[in-house]
Amino acid sequence: MKKIFPVITILILLSLLGIIFFQVLWIKGALESQEKKFNDHIAIATSQAAADLMQEKGNLMPMKKMNEPLFPADRLKLEFFKPTIAQKYSRDDIREIIRKAFDRQNLHKIPFEFAITPTSIIGDEIQSENFYKLFIDSLNNKAHVIPLESPSGSLSEGISPQELLIIIVPHADNFIWQSMTWLIIGALLFTMIIIAAFFITVRALIRQKKLSEIKSDFINNMTHEFKTPLATISLAVDALKNEKVLQDKQKMDYFTGIIKEENKRMNKQVETILQAALLERQEVQLNLDTIHVHELVESAVNNIRIQVEEKGGNIEVNLQAAKDLILADEVHFTNLVTNLLDNAVKYSKENLLIKLSTQNSGGNFKLKIEDNGIGMNKETLSRIFEKFYRAHTGNLHNVKGFGLGLSYVKTIVDAHKGTIKAESTPGKGSTFIVSFPLAG
Repeated sequence: MKKIFPVITILILLSLLGIIFFQVLWIKGALESQEKKFNDHIAIATSQAAADLMQEKGNLMPMKKMNEPLFPADRLKLEFFKPTIAQKYSRDDIREIIRKAFDRQNLHKIPFEFAITPTSIIGDEIQSENFYKLFIDSLNNKAHVIPLESPSGSLSEGISPQELLIIIVPHADNFIWQSMTWLIIGALLFTMIIIAAFFITVRALIRQKKLSEIKSDFINNMTHEFKTPLATISLAVDALKNEKVLQDKQKMDYFTGIIKEENKRMNKQVETILQAALLERQEVQLNLDTIHVHELVESAVNNIRIQVEEKGGNIEVNLQAAKDLILADEVHFTNLVTNLLDNAVKYSKENLLIKLSTQNSGGNFKLKIEDNGIGMNKETLSRIFEKFYRAHTGNLHNVKGFGLGLSYVKTIVDAHKGTIKAESTPGKGSTFIVSFPLAG
């Protein structure tokens, strides 16, 4: 597992980076393709507009000058020169012709500015309102230029000055990006989903790895927990086969008592494991009743006091809560307090001191258990309520158990609709604060 896990992580990471790389290439290619398509449509629309503008109207001179007296210079232009586009059309007429050409290319909402400029000194020039400003800002705007030429076979006698049609589409890149909006959003969305799936997968693998390690520790602990009583029972049975022991009733009672106690110890361990399995499946039924917590706390303290005294320690009890009536299961609640106290004893140092106190806070009953044991670091503190997890005890090798105690405590607290909080400093001890809603 230790060798496979990094390989799997690296392969998934490389696959993710490859997908992101090709997504970027695909988006870049799609943008270039869309830009070319957009420019092609603008070029076609510009050509169509130029062709429409060059269509003859049948009037050589603009209508605005037809009713005016013709001076010699004007008569000369009329005889020898064809009218320019700027003379034949008004600004609005040109805009309308270009707009129709854009519409035929499905460029309905694309704004534009235009200009008709002569290539020689002869002829007039006409511009739309914002053309010059957009022409100066050539970096952000696309300009399309096409010469205005009469269709083949339609040239009249005379000389027509060469003109250019210039159409500028402002901020063309914005329209290209807008046309790709949903494709880009879709690509980014699915890329984010893949990234999220990658991190979830890696996280799941890490959790599975930790769970595998925890279960291995659990099996080892369980083996040691059962090995000691089994060995003791085996020795007691061998002793009972001895003829001298068979003839001594006092010794027989002693060895049979050992067998009975070790059997109880094994049964207790089995019950602990089975109880944890039932709690995991949420099959434990609580027999809730209104009880006085102080009575259960005192009972749990009396049960643990012998272990504390054997270690040369002391336990201080300060029951300050004025109200201690809660809705709880008597057996499970007593086990809850016992487990917390037992945990304080297990992870103790020399001069063990346990402080147990109660108080009321709002509508809640609070139980606080402090010890001066080995304490826990931040990583251990964040995982102490996980099933099978056991804190590292450093040089302490006499700490026994399956890592189910605090997991059981957390489950029972949640079942009673309470809360539990743990605080700890390595080398200084730990504090557990349990809170339950008061009855009534």
